[in-house]
Amino acid sequence: MIALQTGKSLGLILCLECRATVRALDVRYPRCPRCHAHLHPRKPHSLALTTALLLCAAVLYIPANLLPVMYTRTVFDEEKDTIMSGVLVMLHSGSWPIAVLVFVASIVVPMLKILALVVVLFSAWRGSARYRTQRSELYRMVEFIGRWSMLDVYAISLLVALVQIRSLASVAVGWGALAFGAVVVLTMVAARTFDERLLWDPPP
Repeated sequence: MIALQTGKSLGLILCLECRATVRALDVRYPRCPRCHAHLHPRKPHSLALTTALLLCAAVLYIPANLLPVMYTRTVFDEEKDTIMSGVLVMLHSGSWPIAVLVFVASIVVPMLKILALVVVLFSAWRGSARYRTQRSELYRMVEFIGRWSMLDVYAISLLVALVQIRSLASVAVGWGALAFGAVVVLTMVAARTFDERLLWDPPP
């Protein structure tokens, strides 16, 4: 089996700031000769940072779906709505396209992002040489979806706006919405801190 050649094995370092490729042997100091940023063969502490962020996101995903995302107060009563209860209300009222949008953007997508990052992170931890291309494509898909992560927040905002239309109704944000926003931010940052090149490094 032919050993896989990488930039690191060839003595090349990629500057993460200006994307310049520099030969490590030609660099007297660990700084990019073009933008003078610090050079690292891999993102510093990538696996540890990504693991910590992913654990926090996974823990907060539970209260984000169990705690109320908003409190609706009217003259007659007060209601507490979670993401799932809001989806069910819209389904019963006939607004199934919006219900599907909220369900996919607020429940399915964050869960799939967390699971996909767990698979990629575990593969990098093990240094497995199998299915590297598929795992790299999986990571790139997660990173692409991360650009649309704010769609989750927009879905919650849409849910709040629909309730606000009701006359004499006021809406207050619940702890579930704060936990949900934290999940969105943490998964975005986790995808950014992970170094995809770790998937192609040989096992230690």
